[in-house]
Amino acid sequence: MQRSKISMGLSAVSLRDLALVQAVHRLESFAAAARAMHISPSGLSHQIQKVEQALDVVLFERGGRSILPTASGQRLLAQIDRVLMVAEELDHVAHDSTAAFGGELRLGVLSTLGPYLLPHLVEPFPRHFPGTRLTLSEGKPRGLLRRLHEGELDAVLAQVVEPPAGLVRQALFFEPYDVLMHRSHPLAGQTSVMLGALEGEAIVMAEGHVDAQAADDDERVQDVSLESLAALVALRGGYTLVPSLASKRLASLDGVTAACIRNTPKGRHVALYWRRTSPWLEELATFAAVLHELVCGLPELQADADRAGST
Repeated sequence: MQRSKISMGLSAVSLRDLALVQAVHRLESFAAAARAMHISPSGLSHQIQKVEQALDVVLFERGGRSILPTASGQRLLAQIDRVLMVAEELDHVAHDSTAAFGGELRLGVLSTLGPYLLPHLVEPFPRHFPGTRLTLSEGKPRGLLRRLHEGELDAVLAQVVEPPAGLVRQALFFEPYDVLMHRSHPLAGQTSVMLGALEGEAIVMAEGHVDAQAADDDERVQDVSLESLAALVALRGGYTLVPSLASKRLASLDGVTAACIRNTPKGRHVALYWRRTSPWLEELATFAAVLHELVCGLPELQADADRAGST
């Protein structure tokens, strides 16, 4: 951080003092400025002299019918206007910070979850947190949790993992996986299938959205979207597992069809993570409750029974 080089004299000048200087310049009169700023003429004159001494410059020509800035004063008055404008912006931001999350929630979401869950969240969010902006980032679990730990994000929605030290994990919901198959697959057209009955080569994401063990001859892909994964199935055949929220949209693509998994469904548990030291602990608990309410309205998801517990 750059060390401040403000002189001791200038550090004694207040924003009120600068506003008095600005008023004299605007009204071109000490008397009019004193009335407008609710200060005595002598008090105003004293404060203007204090600013001039701190800046080591004469700001105004005195003695005429109107008060005019000196050449040096003209240059400095432009800077005083900038300082007061920034101060007003600072006050505005501080006022906005009375909203939940200081006016902005920086939320990280799994890239395989965000496009399918967030459309359900964006609409009700302002009702629960008026005046708060929702800023979204998508990524992979490890990257999102690292950014949360380093303070770049306020909260993260990701599958349940052991969180790094200093993070809180609040279980939210279980999302089953569906099977996305090539249209020519022997089980295509069935509404539900058993994993053991699947035939053909599976296409599995390297940093998987699935927790099933992949066979040695399964194809692994990396850094692709679920839409790209579905396109690979359509082009190469076989099948893959996809989160249920994404299943309907992906099954609308040409060349593929989807079915739910029968008997022993696979899936992922999703949790909300935040820092233990966050100043927004009460708001984050409310946000977790909002997400739980949202989950209860989505038939594809199952609210975790242990949602009330956190680690």
